Amino acid sequence: MAPKQRMRFANEKASKNVVLRGNVPKSSKQQSENSPVGPMILALFIFVVCGSAIFQIIQSIRMA
Repeated sequence: MAPKQRMRFANEKASKNVVLRGNVPKSSKQQSENSPVGPMILALFIFVVCGSAIFQIIQSIRMA
């Protein structure tokens, strides 16, 4: 793409943001609404953390 065409394309892209006046998005890329951690990994993590806490409580009751 020639430099003039690239500049024209960039100007057209930026001219859409002129009317927004402060409500311009930080990025022109589409942002996904998905969480970075899947539900199965999150469930496994909670299971491990809560399970280890329960075993620690049971162990401390036995030692007392």
